[in-house]
Order: sequence, then C-alpha cells, then structure tokens
Amino acid sequence: MDPSLLPSLAWFAHIAQHRSFTRAAEEMGVSRAALSQNLKALERQLGVRLLYRTTRDMSLTEAGQRLLDTLRPALGEIEHTVRNLSDAAGAPSGLLRVNTSRLAARVLLEPHLADFHARYPQVKLELIMDDSLSNIIADGSDVGVRLGRSLAEHVVAVPVSPALSMAVVGSPTYFDRHGVPKTPEDLAQHNCINYRYSGSGAVREWDFNEPGKKGRHFTQAVAGNFTTNDDESMTRAALQGIGLIQLLDIAIQQHLTEGRLVRVLRNWSHSHAGFYLYSPSREHMPSKVRALIDFLVEKREVISLR
Repeated sequence: MDPSLLPSLAWFAHIAQHRSFTRAAEEMGVSRAALSQNLKALERQLGVRLLYRTTRDMSLTEAGQRLLDTLRPALGEIEHTVRNLSDAAGAPSGLLRVNTSRLAARVLLEPHLADFHARYPQVKLELIMDDSLSNIIADGSDVGVRLGRSLAEHVVAVPVSPALSMAVVGSPTYFDRHGVPKTPEDLAQHNCINYRYSGSGAVREWDFNEPGKKGRHFTQAVAGNFTTNDDESMTRAALQGIGLIQLLDIAIQQHLTEGRLVRVLRNWSHSHAGFYLYSPSREHMPSKVRALIDFLVEKREVISLR
C-alpha cells in the first residue's frame, strides 16, 4: 500500500463520519478548502468517487461506504493503541473513554465519580452512553460496561456488579387500591407499565422463572395504559401509583430500601447475569484501565453487602 494515502484516508473517514466538510474541518483544525482539495486528490488517486456532494447535502457512494466500513474499525484501533502507548506502565493519567449503557452509568459509575476523581486526579473520564453492544475498538473507547458476559472471545470481561434479578414492583398506594398479584397470571388483572424497544419497536415481555431450583424460564406479555422507552420514566410512573413495572433490582434498589416501592412475585423472579466491564486485551493494559477495573471491583463488594 502507498503510505502517502494514509493521511488522506484518515481525513476521508472524518468527513464521512460528520457528513460535513465544515464540521470535520473544525474538529481537525484545518480549513474546509484544504479538506475538499484533499478528498478530490484521493478520489483521483483511487479512480473512484467516494462522496456525492451538493450545496446542501452530502452522501456516500457505494465505494465510499465500503471504504468507510473498512477504515472505521482500523482507524479506531490505531487511535486506541497510540493513545495508550504512553501510559501503559505509568501512573493512571490521560483520557479514559467508557462506552456504557445508561443504567450501568447511573448505578455503577455516576454515584462514585467524586471518589474516582479524588483517587485518580490525572484521569479524564468520558462516558459514552450507548445501550447497544458497540464495538469499543471501532468507536475509539477504552472499555465498555454491559449486562452479561455474551461478549466477543478476544475481550477481557470482569464482573463489576453482583448477579441481578428482574423485580416486579409497585407503590404501596397501588397495592392498597388493587391488591397484590400472587402469580404472573394475576398480572392480567393489573395495570402494567410497558417498555418499548427504541430499535425494533417491540414491547418487552416480562421475564419469570417457575419456582424451584430448576424453574423454567418463560416470558409473559402484560398490558396497561402507559408505555415508554425509558426505564427511569417507568420508575417515576410506578412511584406515582400508576401501575406495576418490571426492572432489574439494582435499578430500583434505593426505592425498595426506602419503602417507596414494594417487590412482589419474588418466588417467580428471573435471575440475570450482572454487569461486566470489558476491555480489548489484558496484554499491555494501560494503567488508567487497570485503575478503573480495580475501582469498580472494589465498589462491587459494597453493592454486594447492601
């Protein structure tokens, strides 16, 4: 490969990512004209058109999309490696990008930010909220936090929360008015707050296990007069006594402890693997990544003792 193409390929990836010469130029600290001329030169060298450009819009050609799909993970891995070279063995420092689900951020990371920054003042933490299972290398993150261990074979996965369960809860006032369900079938007589997945648009069915050591896992559709795609919105509705919700117990632990919500159908609870922190490799692990792993494992013990 001609090494002279590498800078132009990187510039093309920035332009394609932003779908804007102006925004890409601002991020890279160069002029819009320089980017435009560089792209034209790259297209001449490759002999293909990479972008369709109008005065108002920009889109990738088929060749441009294929090139971007190849470049994005490769450039992300290069950026990740270069960023971590200098601090692999030293004191924790530098930017630490964490790709995390919103729930994991809320219950595992955000409550301990002050403690983490006091302990590691040279580390700059950036949280990328993403509820999909992203490729942390491709998006330039250092680590990811996700539910369960269904991860790629090449990554290191460390548990940072205890095992969890799906809890059916409601407010005391709701149960005073409507009674307490004894089995999942009883939920047909209750107002259940539904969660709709943003991607597929499907409504999530509730998870249960039959009582007993080898209880069969099954799902059950529920109905009610309120649906949302946000678990915090579900919780606020339940606190108002609108209806019942099913969420991971860790998401509503404080409300349960303080009695604002009451758990039912505990014998039917479906167990769930906890949250894991995953990183690309244990080899040459940067000190800032090791610091975060050790910190969250320490906090995991606190969560387990609640």
